[in-house]
Amino acid sequence: MSERPDEEMARDETAPGEDAERDSIVGGVRSYAVGLVAAAILTAASFGLVQSDIVWGPAVPAALVALAIGQMGVHLVFFLHITTGPDNTNNVLALLFGVLIVALVLLGSIWIMGHLNHNLMGPMATP
Repeated sequence: MSERPDEEMARDETAPGEDAERDSIVGGVRSYAVGLVAAAILTAASFGLVQSDIVWGPAVPAALVALAIGQMGVHLVFFLHITTGPDNTNNVLALLFGVLIVALVLLGSIWIMGHLNHNLMGPMATP
């Protein structure tokens, strides 16, 4: 058992992108370097997945979506420092609000374009 249990508990409660040494320059650079390596590996895996026959052809889009979600997680944790800590509640809420706005704009645009396409098509000529 260590002499200072409070330091051991603090080390055990840190999230992957949240180092206890993050306040120091070395800890911050280490966190960004780990995130960069993880993002590069996921990017290379995406390109390698498409170029090879590792995954069954029709399952490639699902595998790419899984790798993209993993990449988003790496970016959120290591670069944006979004963790589950109580001090990150505002950051998470702002991120969710941004995702909501982007989803509304995207889905609304697709809906409008679909209706415009349907309503503005002229009479179809039959051969």
